Amino acid sequence: MKDILGAIFGSQNERDIRAIKPIVVRVNAFESAIKQLTDDELKNKTIEFRERLEKGATLDDILPEAFACVREASVRAIGLRHFDVQIVGGYILHKGKIAEMRTGEGKTLVATLAAYLNALPQTGVHVVTVNDYLAKRDKEWMGAIYEKLGLTVGNVGHETRNTERKEAYNCDITYVTNNEIGFDYLRDNMVVSKEDRVLRPLSYAIIDEVDSILIDEARTPLIISGAGEQSTDKYYISDRIVPMLKGRKVTESEEIKAKYDNIDLSKGYDYLLDEKNHSIVLTEQGVQKTEKILGIKNIYDDLQSEWVHHITQAIKAHNLYRRDVEYVVKDGEVVIVDEFTGRLMPGRRWSDGLHQAIEAKENLKIADENQTLATITFQNFFRMYKKISGMTGTASTETAEFWEIYKLGVVEVPTNNPMVRKDYPDVIYMTEKEKDNAIINEIESLWSKGQPVLVGTRSIEKSEKIAVMLRKKGIPHQVLNAKYHAVEAQIIASAGAKSAVTIATITDILSEPKRRAYASFWFR
Repeated sequence: MKDILGAIFGSQNERDIRAIKPIVVRVNAFESAIKQLTDDELKNKTIEFRERLEKGATLDDILPEAFACVREASVRAIGLRHFDVQIVGGYILHKGKIAEMRTGEGKTLVATLAAYLNALPQTGVHVVTVNDYLAKRDKEWMGAIYEKLGLTVGNVGHETRNTERKEAYNCDITYVTNNEIGFDYLRDNMVVSKEDRVLRPLSYAIIDEVDSILIDEARTPLIISGAGEQSTDKYYISDRIVPMLKGRKVTESEEIKAKYDNIDLSKGYDYLLDEKNHSIVLTEQGVQKTEKILGIKNIYDDLQSEWVHHITQAIKAHNLYRRDVEYVVKDGEVVIVDEFTGRLMPGRRWSDGLHQAIEAKENLKIADENQTLATITFQNFFRMYKKISGMTGTASTETAEFWEIYKLGVVEVPTNNPMVRKDYPDVIYMTEKEKDNAIINEIESLWSKGQPVLVGTRSIEKSEKIAVMLRKKGIPHQVLNAKYHAVEAQIIASAGAKSAVTIATITDILSEPKRRAYASFWFR
């Protein structure tokens, strides 16, 4: 029955698009009249719209004419005219939904429609991007459109000073990264005086790469730390104990099965390690062995259970945090690698003694401990906005999660022209070795024909592994990952040359400054 109804009425997505088409017709109807306006008359439209809102009109009432104004301002300011499908995307964003648009369909331009309309009530609009480069680029590029319409536009990046932050957030539209606005929120809740706060109440946000921020990074905590207690030799001692302990990796399904079958998973082991949840549990045997090594009667004697804490953190450091994957050692310091961007994060440290445990593991000088002063996850932060919307090229697979967590619907926007790109199906291999061999064979085949090749990997460790296999084959190549950021400009400059083979972590590939360098050759 469901298939029959679908054939008659179309899918939910098709019905959503059909419902928006009359709006597009109304926007187009204003185009010829808006074209006749002078620059000053076009700018004064913003004043007119705000006066209409004060008299009781709604944003939906003025949407068609407002969108037509943005389209005309875009033509005059940057020479780009919104296509009808981009008008559809802008409407979806205004309605607090996620617009799924294919790569190259102009999401950056689409955001200007909803951003302008929702900036009219003067409560502030935040366009949230994934890195400083994008935030600055989009502000400078799209800012010309807003300024043509008499709006103010700001940008907040990592280097932005506090006074400048307040000015940027007081603009009608602010381009900012998810990290910066999250930390600004935490800092605002730590100030002594209300006047020191930089943010206004959270009104409306358009989130670029929304699946990455609201799903992949949703549970990532933003943490502001302060000086804590002095570190002790317990980190070094705990690090030396770890190799003497025998651990067992367990999964959630194994634990459930063991409970039903009354099986003791800890028998014969000193600790149980749950990789998925990043948790460590010392077994009774492990506690006894540790007490014997340390020469103490009870490691739980102290109120803070310091020995237990130090030992479990040391176990995590050895089993869950790998050098050149989760962190690198640079200039005698442990530098975190962002798991989502692949970028180094100098100056940032893991909390709760974990960073010190890794320093002990790498036999480095242990820095003083920090204590958490304020923390929030992206999930909890963005749920505080009155309205949020998002853009991405891949949201359909997370439709259920978006609705369950954020009550965000997903609408797939059709492409402006029929797709000509071929999207091949995935190839699945039984083992990782077979997959790696297939990758190397494919690279060798393309390289021998003189075709430039880009190889995307999930981690630094994987990129190094592929590099080793290519060296054995005698295939010249370049590696771009968090370890080699100092020479990334030279690597990127030669990436599209004949027979060039470039290996990069996938998040380095997706970093906007590099897209143009990679655009000229095949992505494998």
